[in-house]
Amino acid sequence: MSGVVDLAAVKAAGEAKAKAEQARADASRQGGGAAAAPSSLVIDVDEAGFERDVLTRSAEVPVVIDFWAEWCEPCKQLGPLLERLAVEYNGRFVLAKVDVDANQMLMQQFGIQGIPAVFAVVAGQALPLFQGAAPEAQIRETLDQLIQVGEERFGLTGIVVGPAAEGEDPAGHVPAEVPAGPYDALLEAAAQALDANDFGGAVQAYKNVLSDDPANAEAKLGLAQAELLGRVQKMDPQQVRRDAAEKPDDLTTQIAAADLDLVGGHVEDAFGRLVEAVRRSFGDDRDAARLRLLELFEVIGPDDPRVTAARAALARVLF
Repeated sequence: MSGVVDLAAVKAAGEAKAKAEQARADASRQGGGAAAAPSSLVIDVDEAGFERDVLTRSAEVPVVIDFWAEWCEPCKQLGPLLERLAVEYNGRFVLAKVDVDANQMLMQQFGIQGIPAVFAVVAGQALPLFQGAAPEAQIRETLDQLIQVGEERFGLTGIVVGPAAEGEDPAGHVPAEVPAGPYDALLEAAAQALDANDFGGAVQAYKNVLSDDPANAEAKLGLAQAELLGRVQKMDPQQVRRDAAEKPDDLTTQIAAADLDLVGGHVEDAFGRLVEAVRRSFGDDRDAARLRLLELFEVIGPDDPRVTAARAALARVLF
């Protein structure tokens, strides 16, 4: 995975087209002929919806883009394979399908010379993956690398809700009741350490769970909370507040103040402070502010509307 595509022009052109598309969509809904909503794991994307469906979403989870066309025979082999893998990976990435005949501008912006062509967008960065109907083993390896890059470099730990997460497998079968998990005792010990203000002990306990079960949602939430409280415990709140007011461009101070905001219940202030820090910063400083914001998203939870709004704000300043 190498190379980066500048997505600014894609966003600007899409905004203009979106207005016309919205009018047609409204008319379709009023006429009662709207199609069923696409799967959350496999979506059709056009120029008008690119910012919403790809750029904004990529701040939470990698988005894999399949550029295809009806007349393309290799596309007919690759497309179903990618769709099957999207379901199998169950929310670790989203598959966005782009019909190049209907979206010539997107094809040009990505510099595509032939199809099928597959790209990924991770935290606003577009990366070429492969071209042509690659073998399944190669695609799996590429997807695994993509997810790892998203987690380690960009801090993307979100998982899109798919059929399995909603209580049924892709075939529609409801699973039997799940017995107590193997990590219940460890999670209980971690929660007790957290309640006792032993934040270091709680951090280590949650990390022990995640080392064996990286997708454990309870451990992710607990770790984010323990790390936050451990940081705040070491602060002089009044001094941090004074420094933040006097040094609006000091990244370290603003990040610390955002922690205090969140612990004090000022969630939107914390998010807004860090989004502004991302906007003002570059390079490693920007990454530090963005990663702290993603950590605070974990504390609040991905379904909270304040997190959704902040993700959209973050996407706007990144792109």
